[in-house]
Amino acid sequence: MVKIGIIQTKSYRNNKVGISSVSRLLKNLGKKETDLVCLPEQWLQDNRITDYDKEFLDFKKIARDFSMTIIPGAFYERIKHRMAISSPIIGPEGEIVGRQEKIHPFDYERNLVKPGREAKIFNTSCKFGVIICYDMVFPDVANTLVKKGAEVLISPSRIVKRGINPWQMYVQVRALENRVPILAANVNNHRFGGNSIIVDLVEKNKVVIPKITHLRGENATAKEFNLLKYNQIRKTRFSDERSFK
Repeated sequence: MVKIGIIQTKSYRNNKVGISSVSRLLKNLGKKETDLVCLPEQWLQDNRITDYDKEFLDFKKIARDFSMTIIPGAFYERIKHRMAISSPIIGPEGEIVGRQEKIHPFDYERNLVKPGREAKIFNTSCKFGVIICYDMVFPDVANTLVKKGAEVLISPSRIVKRGINPWQMYVQVRALENRVPILAANVNNHRFGGNSIIVDLVEKNKVVIPKITHLRGENATAKEFNLLKYNQIRKTRFSDERSFK
C-alpha cells in the first residue's frame, strides 16, 4: 500500500505567505504518514522560479522530516539558455531528485517556453510519472509513462472554471485507459476552478469503474492505494491490445 495526497491551493499575496500556508497542510499530511504529495501548477504569485532549492527550502525540510516525496507544482524555469515549465521532485531525503518538463505548452505558453521532450519515471515510495496540466489531453503522454513503469500518475494543473468538466473527463479516461490511479491538483480562486480530483478504480464483475474524490476550497487529502491490484488489472488490459493498421 502507498498513501498519496494532493493539496488544492488558493491565491496568496506573495510566495512567502503561500509557502508558509501550504507548509502547514504538508505537515498535516506528513503526520498521517503520507508517502507522496502533489500541488497544482503555477499556484504561487511569482510563477517564475529562479532557484527551486532556495524557494522550496521549507518544503525540502518537511519532505526530510516525514520521509515524504513532494511535488510542489510546476513553474516557469530557465534551464541553461531556454525557458521551460518544469515540475521539481523533492525526494524523501529532502533533495530535488529530478524535474519533469511540460511537453505540451498551452496556448500563449508556446510563445514563452520550449516544450519538454521526455516523459520521465521517478521512483521513491512508488514508481510515478508527472503529467503537467495540458499534457493530460494527449493520450500518448499517460500511456508512455505507464508503459515505462509508472504505477501512479500525478498531475499539477491550473484549470479555469469553464474547463473543469472536460478536464475531469480527461483525467478519468486516462485512468481507465491505462488502469492506473491519477491524482490531479488544481488552483481554487476567482479564475481557476478547483475541484482537484483523485481517481481510484474499482472492479465489479469484470467492469472497472472510476471512484472519484473531489476537493473543495483550500484543502488537502490523501488516499491509500493497493498498487498490486492495479498491476494485475493493467496486465489484463494491456494483454488485450492488438496491432492493426
